[in-house]
Amino acid sequence: MAEAEESPGDPGTASSRPLMRDLKAVGKKFMHVLYPRKSNTLLRDWDLWGPLILCVTLALMLQRDSVDSEKDGGPQFAEVFVIVWFGAVTITLNSKLLGGNISFFQSLCVLGYCILPLTVALLICRLVLLADPGPVNFMVRLFVVIVMFAWSIVASTAFLADSQPPNRRALAVYPVFLFYFVISWMILTFTPQ
Repeated sequence: MAEAEESPGDPGTASSRPLMRDLKAVGKKFMHVLYPRKSNTLLRDWDLWGPLILCVTLALMLQRDSVDSEKDGGPQFAEVFVIVWFGAVTITLNSKLLGGNISFFQSLCVLGYCILPLTVALLICRLVLLADPGPVNFMVRLFVVIVMFAWSIVASTAFLADSQPPNRRALAVYPVFLFYFVISWMILTFTPQ
């Protein structure tokens, strides 16, 4: 039985094209973060799909399994979501106030995509936590988080450094360091109940 060929006017194919185009664009931006180099592609073609996916993934993976959230002590979905987005907005406003020539959404895009290494660190740490807890387990997680923290910093500064005046770059990078440090700390201190 032969399959019917889809015509160009078929609504199913027309609606899947923008989705595939967006998924390819997100994938390309992930590659820019995994292999950081000075490029304007991430700044020029900004979107918030990748940062949203990464933020939701982080929040879901950091969510505790406990039903009784009052005695849990760990971050809940909304807390992680707010920390990520409030931190990114604060860094973006700081960048603009320092005289940066990057738009608000471009900065949010870069900061959000550069969470990718930390999301990978969380995934690795969750797998490591399946083994017996102990000092070796913690040292492996610490090493992974430090490496991915540094990767996030290097990736974000590769894109954001040129958007700041030369005499104010340190003032723009310091909040980025703190932002990724807080996320890294949440990842490192996460232990499932």
